[in-house]
Amino acid sequence: MVNVYFVLLPNSLILDWAGPAEALRMANQALVAQGQNPRFSLHFVSPLPSAPSSVGVVLGGLQGLPVLDSPDANAPTTWVVLVGQAGDGALRLDSDASRTVLHWLRGLKVAAGRLELMTICAGAVLAAHAGLLAGRRATTHHQHLDELRRVEPQCDVVANRVFVEDGAVYSSAGVTTGLDLVLHRISAECGPALAAQVAQTMVVALRRGPNDPELSPFLAYRAHMHPALHRVQDAVSQAPETGWTVPGMAAVAHTSPRHLTRLFLDHAGIAPLQYLRRIRLAVAQTALQSGRNVTQAAEMAGFSSDTQLRRAWHQFELAGTPSDPRLGA
Repeated sequence: MVNVYFVLLPNSLILDWAGPAEALRMANQALVAQGQNPRFSLHFVSPLPSAPSSVGVVLGGLQGLPVLDSPDANAPTTWVVLVGQAGDGALRLDSDASRTVLHWLRGLKVAAGRLELMTICAGAVLAAHAGLLAGRRATTHHQHLDELRRVEPQCDVVANRVFVEDGAVYSSAGVTTGLDLVLHRISAECGPALAAQVAQTMVVALRRGPNDPELSPFLAYRAHMHPALHRVQDAVSQAPETGWTVPGMAAVAHTSPRHLTRLFLDHAGIAPLQYLRRIRLAVAQTALQSGRNVTQAAEMAGFSSDTQLRRAWHQFELAGTPSDPRLGA
C-alpha cells in the first residue's frame, strides 16, 4: 500500500491535485477489477480543517498534517504531494497555515521507497523554501522557474520538461503535467499496462517521462476511442505471455479475425500480431534490464525461442542486441 498525502493550503489549484487523485482512484478501481487489492490510500491534509480552493469552492473535512517519521522499515511507502496556488506572482507563504506547513516539511526525511516527494507546479517552490530541493534536479511551471532558482540556488532547475525525476523527488511543470507525473508513478508501481488503462479511461494523451526518447509500446497505438480494440489491447498488455492468435484476440473483441485486423490497421495503425510482438519485446527489454538472460527474457515475454526474440529486436530496429548489456541504449 502507498499512502498518498495531498497537502492543501488555501487557494490550492484544484487541477493540480484533483486530476492526480482521480488517476490514483481509477488505478485502484482497475486493480480491484483484476482481482487485486487497491494500491493507493489517498489523504487530503492541511493545517486547517477546511480551506478555500483556487475556484472558491471550500474544501472541508481535511485531515491534519500527519507524523511521518516512522523508523519501521516495513512501513508503507509514503508520497507527499505539494501543489501550486492561485495567483500570478511569487508564491505567498506569509500566512500561519503556510508557516505551519513549512515547519512540517522541514521535518520530513525524504528517501526512495520510504518517503517520496512529488511537486506539481509551484509546489516545487514550497519544497524549496522547506530546504527539500538543495542538491536536487527539479522543474516547475515556467512562470516560477526564476523564483525557484532564487529560493534554492543549490537546486539544478530544469526548464522545458514535463517532469523531472531525481531519486525520491519528482517534480512536474504544473497543472496538467501533474497527470503525466502520476501516471508515470502508477506505471512504476502497478505496471505500464495498468497506467495505460487509466490514461485511456481519463481520455488523456500520454507523454513519456523525463528522458525517455519514445512512447512506451504499452501507451502507443492507443490514440483512438474504439472500445473493442482497447479491450483487446488491455488483454494483450496484461498477459503478453499468453499464446495469443488473431482469432483469440478477435474473441475478446467479439468480432471476426478479419474485422479485428481491419480495426487494428484503421485505428491503431499496426497489425494485431505486430502489436503483440511489440508488447512482448517491451516485456523482454524490461526483463533483460532487471538482469535476466536472453532465454529467460524470451520465455517471460511469450516468445517461443531466443531466435524469435532476436528477430523481433531486429524487426523493430532496436539498437544493439538482446545480449548487449546496454540494451539498445
